[in-house]
Amino acid sequence: MAKYTLSLEDDFNYDLIGLCSHQGDYRVCWSINERIGLRLQKSTEPYMVSGKKGAITSSHSLYEWFDEEENVNYYFIQNKNEGKFLVPEKAQIDFFLVIKDAGVVDVESLLGELRKISCILTAFIFDPYELKSANKFIF
Repeated sequence: MAKYTLSLEDDFNYDLIGLCSHQGDYRVCWSINERIGLRLQKSTEPYMVSGKKGAITSSHSLYEWFDEEENVNYYFIQNKNEGKFLVPEKAQIDFFLVIKDAGVVDVESLLGELRKISCILTAFIFDPYELKSANKFIF
């Protein structure tokens, strides 16, 4: 009997910015909203990460906003909570800003504005294809 293998390629349709800050998630979100004009709001449910057997391994603070004018979803997610990381290979990053529908937003310009915010120490653009944990940002 012939054996067939199905291989799937990941298609990450989002831009990813990592942020470093000593401030809490609410303070960083407020600063981003004030400086850039986003309207990020805390989600009623945290961002949950489950293991291979479906058990919840960690939960992370989540803020979100849908820009109806540009048809873009923004997600602001805490990387570390209670000693567990959303993206363990980027442990130095405190928060991630995920911009769904890549290509609509000028990410370089957004990065420049984020770096001007006083409570953000630094910000980096990450290529999702280079992260092992990139599939955790697929909503």
